Amino acid sequence: MVRAISPENHMKTPTRTRSVGTKVTEEEYGELEACASEQGVSISEWCRSVLLERAAGDRPTKGDETMLAEVLALRMILLNLHFAVARGETITADGMQAIIDRADQAKTSKAAERLSSSKREDL
Repeated sequence: MVRAISPENHMKTPTRTRSVGTKVTEEEYGELEACASEQGVSISEWCRSVLLERAAGDRPTKGDETMLAEVLALRMILLNLHFAVARGETITADGMQAIIDRADQAKTSKAAERLSSSKREDL
């Protein structure tokens, strides 16, 4: 069953009255066309979304942040284990758990730090 949307529940999209344009080569146009096609949208819609994302600060998605945090945690665990082995230390189960706990505690802040520093470099 299809429900009709009543006028009071339907938010009207603001009318777009301004235009932004640029010239591109045939090759560049082909690249843009391919990107838009991959997402199933027109070139103008794809360009609009990319420009607005960039204007909003090109913020990473929550998934991007989570993935980076997990990769950094794995890196921290791996490096700590390598340094312990290089020093001739024996890793116990408790020692391993301590390394994992430290990595888990620091991963979110380390990811945020990396993402904010990369944004400053992009400017």
